[in-house]
Amino acid sequence: MKILRSILLAFFISAIVLYLGDALVFKLRGNPTSSITVNQLIAVPLKGNKTEYDSNGIIAVTCARSLFPQGSWNPCWYVVQIQKQPTKY
Repeated sequence: MKILRSILLAFFISAIVLYLGDALVFKLRGNPTSSITVNQLIAVPLKGNKTEYDSNGIIAVTCARSLFPQGSWNPCWYVVQIQKQPTKY
């Protein structure tokens, strides 16, 4: 039980240090952001358990060049991943 507690404590301390280090580097680099072009897709449910995919256009999304969300922007690696998932209505 003591070993598990030590492992969990080390994990949480490492996560906090990693986040604070990422925030520090983000601030020292002058809040670096990028703009990624995203093709928005909408998934519209139809009768018969079918789905229709419609394009909602192309937009530019501002993202932070960091590991974690910083300055109210999602990280760029996350924006690239979620652009492949359509918005469901």
